Amino acid sequence: MTETPGSGLAERLAEVADEMDGVTRRTAGDAVEYLLNGVLFAVAHADRAELRLKPDIADAALRTPDVRPSPRGGGWVELAPRDVDAFAIDRAESWFESAARLAAAH
Repeated sequence: MTETPGSGLAERLAEVADEMDGVTRRTAGDAVEYLLNGVLFAVAHADRAELRLKPDIADAALRTPDVRPSPRGGGWVELAPRDVDAFAIDRAESWFESAARLAAAH
């Protein structure tokens, strides 16, 4: 079943963050920012997510539907799925975990 745009994406990322050690969050307007060791690595909005990825992963992500460069700069991608289906959730989870690993390395 396909969900409406935005439904489930931010909620699922919050659940993933809850399962990870050391991840903190803060509210920034209508978004939730995720940090690890004080390093910002993801931002969840109602209908999209921004994630800071290793350059090679970011390059691959940019070849994926519904992904574009984030205005946050190099290494950041923005996932804005038209349909928040199982595939979009899976990509978001995977990239969220990858972004957290990158933040942990800093």
